[in-house]
Amino acid sequence: MTVDVFTQTALLGNPVAVVLNADGLSDAQMQAFARWTNLSETTFVMQPSAEGEAAGADYLLRIFTPAGELAFAGHPTLGSCHAWLAQGGQPHNPDQVLQECKKGLVPITAKGHGSLFFEAPSLESNEVSEAEIAPVLQALGLEREQLLMIRSLYNGSPWLGLLLDHPDTVLGAEPDFAALKKLGAKAGLAAIYEAEDDAPLIGRSSREARAFAKQAEEATQEKVTSTQPRLEVRALVGETSSEDPVTGSLNAALAQWLTGEGLLQAPYIAAQGVCVGRDGQVHIQTGSNGKLWVGGHTVTVVSGSVLL
Repeated sequence: MTVDVFTQTALLGNPVAVVLNADGLSDAQMQAFARWTNLSETTFVMQPSAEGEAAGADYLLRIFTPAGELAFAGHPTLGSCHAWLAQGGQPHNPDQVLQECKKGLVPITAKGHGSLFFEAPSLESNEVSEAEIAPVLQALGLEREQLLMIRSLYNGSPWLGLLLDHPDTVLGAEPDFAALKKLGAKAGLAAIYEAEDDAPLIGRSSREARAFAKQAEEATQEKVTSTQPRLEVRALVGETSSEDPVTGSLNAALAQWLTGEGLLQAPYIAAQGVCVGRDGQVHIQTGSNGKLWVGGHTVTVVSGSVLL
């Protein structure tokens, strides 16, 4: 299946290719298919390992980019769970699905209106030196005074989190992907909408957004009027020289970092994808266990068979 994630409207979110019943495929076969789909991630759902099964896992998920395997990724987690449930998967616990992946066990739950949420995995957060900051800012086309905070973030997927001074700065950044690739950087740009800001429906202050304004406004007007975003996000990946449309792992890391700093408070919505013609909505909530949960809507776009 191909599932569009973080959207209620097909083709406005982030797609993931999901191969179900993938037991028996070799690493080389999985990597070759992920390279062929050329999506940001392709996943393979199989039976849990002995350790995972003992811990109550419902399935094991392998997550591949065109270049290699990830220990964890957010939108593939939600899209794969959607596909597994759509094909008749029955969780051991009726209240949640338990995914096994290389990062560990990830609980996933449905929270109404067709949305799925995963529990944000543990986060490693480290300081970034001024010497490291300068070439990254240059590659992103940003000035030092536009950067408020920066951290190296890892939750199974590595990100360089940059909190910028204004959403317009996020939307207006023009990255040099060749320079980012040379640095090996995955940059997550974010800026907070202040309460008095007119949080734009789809970032109409950016040049790219204006070109996309009419289509997205018509598709999303009803739902967004009552759910304005609190955070604007972009994910710029040097390795693939591309911008990821809507990114669960990055939003999970940003949520843990920024709420930990007292700059944001859950629940909130992050908007992402406008500069690549998408209208992603990532919902951040606090669970009953006190941990952050990251979720959104998922939509089936393709369903069929793959010959591997």
